[in-house]
Amino acid sequence: MSGAIGSILSNSGALTALNGISAAQQSNDSYEQQLSSGQKVNSPSDNPAGFITAQGFTSQINGVSQASSNASEGISLLQTAQGAVQQQLNVAQKLNSIAVQAANGTQTAEEAQSLQGVVSQLTGQVSTIANQTQFNNISLLDGTFSGVQFQVGANEGQTLSLSIGSTSADTIGMNTLDASTGASAKFSAGSSADVTASGAGFGAGTLAIQGANGKANVTVAATDSAATIAASINQHTNQTGVTAQARTELDLTATGSSFNFTLGNGNAASATNTVNISATSKSGLVDAINGHTAKTGITAKQDTAGNVVLTQGDGKNISITGITSGTLTSVGNSTAASSGGTDHLVAQGKISFQSDAAFHVGSASAVGLKTQSNLEKLSSIDVSTTAGANKAINVVKYAIQGLNNLGGQLGATQQRMQATLNNLTTTQSNLQNGLSAVQDANIPEVTQKLTQSQIQAQAGVSALKSSSRLQQSYLSLLP
Repeated sequence: MSGAIGSILSNSGALTALNGISAAQQSNDSYEQQLSSGQKVNSPSDNPAGFITAQGFTSQINGVSQASSNASEGISLLQTAQGAVQQQLNVAQKLNSIAVQAANGTQTAEEAQSLQGVVSQLTGQVSTIANQTQFNNISLLDGTFSGVQFQVGANEGQTLSLSIGSTSADTIGMNTLDASTGASAKFSAGSSADVTASGAGFGAGTLAIQGANGKANVTVAATDSAATIAASINQHTNQTGVTAQARTELDLTATGSSFNFTLGNGNAASATNTVNISATSKSGLVDAINGHTAKTGITAKQDTAGNVVLTQGDGKNISITGITSGTLTSVGNSTAASSGGTDHLVAQGKISFQSDAAFHVGSASAVGLKTQSNLEKLSSIDVSTTAGANKAINVVKYAIQGLNNLGGQLGATQQRMQATLNNLTTTQSNLQNGLSAVQDANIPEVTQKLTQSQIQAQAGVSALKSSSRLQQSYLSLLP
C-alpha cells in the first residue's frame, strides 16, 4: 500500500530511493572488492558453499606443492647416493683389474706384495666412501639408512619408502656356500660309490633356495652329478639371485706295476665318454689320462705327496670301472679298488653357491653343505698369491654385481620419484584450474556489473532529489 499523497511527515518515494541507493552501494562494494582482489569469493558471506570448496582446493594445492618439494629433495638424495655408488664401482673395477693381473702368476713376490698394498688402499677407499656419503647430514651408505619414508603426496599414506644397505668393503663381496674339504671316495664292491665334500654320496631331496630376489625349489637325485645339480640351480638364478658352480676332484694313491681300467664321465649313475687307460707307472698313468682329456674332460697331475689328482672342471662324474690291474685308493679312505673284483668308483664332485647378497638353502645337507651362506668380504681379498688372486676375482665380481644391483635399485626409485613429481606438477595445475573456476572473479563481467550498479546508484540519487523537491512543493499550499 502506498503512503498518503501530499504527506509532509513521510516520503515513501525518498525511502524507496534510499533503499535502491543502499542496495546499489552494497553491489558496488562487492564488485570493487572482486576487482581489487581478483576473487569472487572473498568471505563465507559471498558464497558459503563456494568458500568451503575453495578452502578445500587451497589445502590440497598447498599439500601437493609441498609434496613436489619433498619429491625434488628425494631425487637429489638419490642422485647423491648413486654418485657415491658409481665411485665405488670405479674403485671395484680397478680392484678387478689388479686381481686378474695378480692371478697371471708372472709377478715376483715383491710385486705381488706391492699389488696387495694397492688393493688394501682401494678397499679402504670403498669403505671411506660408504662412511662419508651424506645428504643433509644423513648418512646414506653406511647401513643406517633403513625404512626411510618420502612423503610424496598431499594425503596420509601417499609415500615411498627406501632402505640402502651398507656398501662398506666389510659388508660387500661374495656370499657363498662352499665345501670346506676336498672330495674323498667310498668304494663298494659290486656297486657304485659316490663322493662329495663330506665323503658321502649326494642324497635325494629338494633344495629350497631363498635368495635376495626370491625363492625356488630344486629337486636332487642321489645319482646326479654336481654339474647336473648346478645347472638346475642356475635355471632359477633370475628368480633367486643365486648361482652354482660344480667341480669334481678325486685324489688317489695308485699302487702296482701296471694300471688298466675304464675311465669316463657322466651326469648320472652310468658312465659316458668312456676310454681305456693303460700305464706301467704313475707318471705314465697321468700321461694316459691327460691323453684323453678332450673326450672325458678329466685332467690328471701328481701332487707333492705323489698322489694322482683327477679333476673334471665341469663338475661331471669321474667314473672308474673295469679295473684289471693295479690298485686305486682314495686319499683319506682306507678302502681300495683293485683288480680281480667288481669294484668301481663314481665321484660326484662338489657344488658351491654364490650370490652378491646373503641367502639360505634348505636341505643343503643333501649335497654336503650347510644351509646359511657366509660372506667373503671385499676387504679381505689377498692378491699376494696366485690362489688368493683367483679367489679375489670372484669376490670382486660379486661385489661389483652387488653395487650394480644397488645402483639399479636407486635408479628405479629415482624414476618412480620423478614420475611422481611429474604427476604432482600436473595435479597441481589441474587443482589450480579448479580453484580458479570456483574462486576467481570474471573481470569483464564484474566490470560490466559495477558500471551497471554505479548507474543504478546515480539514478537512485536523482530519484531522491526529485522526491525531496516534490515534498517541498507541498509547503507552498500552506497559508
